[in-house]
Amino acid sequence: MVTKLASRNGHSKNGHPKNGQSKTDGPAPSGVTSDRNASFTAPGLSVKDGATVINVLQGRLASLVDLALTLKHIHWNVVGPSFIGVHTMLDPQYAGVQAMIDTTAERIATLGGVPSGLPGNIVANRTWDDYDLGRADAQAHLAALDVVYRGIIEAHRDAIEATDKPDPVTQDMLIGQTAELEQYHWFVRSHLTDYAGGVSNAGADTEIGAAQSSMRKGARNGNGRAGVGKAASKRPLARSSRTRTGS
Repeated sequence: MVTKLASRNGHSKNGHPKNGQSKTDGPAPSGVTSDRNASFTAPGLSVKDGATVINVLQGRLASLVDLALTLKHIHWNVVGPSFIGVHTMLDPQYAGVQAMIDTTAERIATLGGVPSGLPGNIVANRTWDDYDLGRADAQAHLAALDVVYRGIIEAHRDAIEATDKPDPVTQDMLIGQTAELEQYHWFVRSHLTDYAGGVSNAGADTEIGAAQSSMRKGARNGNGRAGVGKAASKRPLARSSRTRTGS
């Protein structure tokens, strides 16, 4: 059996059948599926406004799918004395984000759109790179995750503003999600905060930069552990980082 992801339907990426298969064995022929918006939307909402909101929500869906995968990646790769605390803290956050994904996708469908959480679609349309850290100390991962949450929450707030006039129902959903995301962010940021209200990754706007800054400050305070490699990519926390794809 062919197990390559790109060929799991029996076809290569160029659409040609693999050896021993006919063209009828592959993907469904045209005329039976569509990724276009429907001719209708929610009652009381114009089709134009529905399409605008669908576009905003598809960007939020992609970001939430990415966030869920990032949370699991950290859950698997966190190490150090604080391992179990962070490892277990991230499970309910992952579950909460998964619920947001389902709610957001179903709202897109309700409005007449075609929600897509497929990897190819997300990679093709996202405006951010993959999470920077692999195996790393808990403090490093938390500092980097702080950057991730900042980008997600800023983008959700942009989406709240964008849906204010066209669809207050969708806006209400996004407001509820943002409140939950901000609580998750608080849990993460509290590990980086000192008694005076400062944070160990202050001034850092990349995931790897935040991790390195937090570890350096921890080392100066006598709490430092294994450092973070410097070979990882460095990208700024622009407002496009896990932000407004389609919004």
